[in-house]
Amino acid sequence: MTAGIRIHLPDQAATTARRVLDQLHGWLNSLGLSEWVTCSIGFGLGWVLLNLAGELQAAPWALSCDTLGLCTAFGDGNGNGLDLAQETVLAMLFAPLPLTFPNLAELQSHVRIRVNIADTARKAELRFDTDAVDRPDGYWHYDEDHGFLLKEGQPLVEALTSALIPDASGRTYSFSCYRASEYVVLLGIARELEATHPALLEALEARWRTRPIASRRFHDAFVHEVGSAEAPVPMHYYIPGDRVWFRNPDEASSDVSGYEGSWVIYLGGGKFANFWQRGAPFDLRGKCLEVYFWRDALRVDAQGNQFIDEARVTQLRAQVAEGSALEASILQRMRRYRDASGTYRDGGCIDSTREFVNFIHSGAPRIQFDA
Repeated sequence: MTAGIRIHLPDQAATTARRVLDQLHGWLNSLGLSEWVTCSIGFGLGWVLLNLAGELQAAPWALSCDTLGLCTAFGDGNGNGLDLAQETVLAMLFAPLPLTFPNLAELQSHVRIRVNIADTARKAELRFDTDAVDRPDGYWHYDEDHGFLLKEGQPLVEALTSALIPDASGRTYSFSCYRASEYVVLLGIARELEATHPALLEALEARWRTRPIASRRFHDAFVHEVGSAEAPVPMHYYIPGDRVWFRNPDEASSDVSGYEGSWVIYLGGGKFANFWQRGAPFDLRGKCLEVYFWRDALRVDAQGNQFIDEARVTQLRAQVAEGSALEASILQRMRRYRDASGTYRDGGCIDSTREFVNFIHSGAPRIQFDA
């Protein structure tokens, strides 16, 4: 049985539970999910529980928490916003552990943030560069100590959109995949704050004008992880808007800057974002092959610096026939949970955890950062 979603109730009154149930039914109906989702009052009136309708819980992909084929299974592969919201809620219901929210508003914000992230990642196209990064001059200026700062008076949503989406700016900008993933997640959050929590957005903009939040501090401020190496998330469990790490399990090629692994966003529909070529997103097979062949495309330039020949990676990927013994061998090697950081043994490229954006209105963990 899938674990579902729990919404805490503010009190034990039956009238409160019925009111929240009515609101929940209205929301699910607006998303076109009423026939697939059941709602019930939890033990002791402490929460409302959402879960898949009974017959769906017996499906093989539900039992294995495999969400990669949800669009095919439910016939909603059009890629528009409503379908993406449907897939997001359904994928959350597949969670191996209950996903708990302090109230309905927080759940609704979480779903919208995920839709925002996936939508942004689908539209984003960037140039891969771990050194010569740049940003739109009208919105950003560079500081030697802190990196790119938001210019005074410029809105964060517009600044991030201009940096990430060439349809907005007319050109592409240089990023590492890690920083690109941060910007995409941040824009997804900022768009929701613009609509529901403008005061927090103002605080975020003020912080980005002096000290951007990046790397480990970004993780600590905005997201928390579910799963662990000891209790991993099911290998094929992804929710639209997930920021996903595919680790390079080859020690030699992972020494090349930017090739320690690949940070991407799960778009839904079984596809992962390709920040460098947005029209060619990866499925899980393609992503595993790409990361695997970095080892065979390791080169040394005239100055003695190592690099990865991306053209060779593309060539090698294209040579792997579906259903071939070579494909089976590579996927058997890569579709394993990754080794611990700094360790290169028998692990593959799959992460054992998933990130969830922190709450923005109430409850814990909340989005928190120093002013």
